[in-house]
Amino acid sequence: MSNTQQSGFVGHLIELRNRLMKALLSILVIFIALIYFANDIYSFVAAPLISHLPENSTMIATDVTSPFFAPFKLTLFVALFAAVPMILHQIWSFIAPGLYKHEKRMLLPILFSSIVLFYAGISFCYFIVLPIILGFFTSVGPEMMTLSPDISSYLGFALKLFFAFGVAFEIPVAIMVLCWSGATDVISLKEKRPYIIVGSFVVAMFLTPPDVLSQTLLALPMLLLFELGLILARFYSKKPKEQELQE
Repeated sequence: MSNTQQSGFVGHLIELRNRLMKALLSILVIFIALIYFANDIYSFVAAPLISHLPENSTMIATDVTSPFFAPFKLTLFVALFAAVPMILHQIWSFIAPGLYKHEKRMLLPILFSSIVLFYAGISFCYFIVLPIILGFFTSVGPEMMTLSPDISSYLGFALKLFFAFGVAFEIPVAIMVLCWSGATDVISLKEKRPYIIVGSFVVAMFLTPPDVLSQTLLALPMLLLFELGLILARFYSKKPKEQELQE
């Protein structure tokens, strides 16, 4: 490796380090700004569960440290989710100098849509999925049972669902990127539709809690987003001539 190549490689590493530091700093700044409202944030996230609890029933803390660490942990994840645009901006700033102008024009809408879809997935989970799941589970237990969910257990349950739906809603973006890169095409994906239907339910089984309702509520949107991705991918699929030139 020549001195020029070595210095260029080191320069890229330094640039990557600076971008990572800025991304982490954005998370830290948002976390510090939100930590005062940690209990309010937890109350907001727990609202779908509290609204379905029976009368005279409340959430409990089975661990002495849970009343402090549960809101603290949630606020950290909220800061991470809120910093997603800044994190993606740093990633874009790192890779953009190596792209052509037409590549930038193609990838910028994908970057923007990935942010929108991520938040759409979390919103869909909070406003639609959680009320349905919690309403079902709180209504099927024996009458003599007193429902008092643990705050840490509920937090883990909710965060797992938020992450699963946030990632699952990125399916159209993944399809557009694959078609744009030439790794696959719309026709090939359509031919694999039966396998993708089965795969969606398998993936939902691993991403959600072990119950059929939450798995179905994740798998069905994944299939709809897959179909949306096929429609949008038509604008990003490479033409045969372009593929021949690259080969």
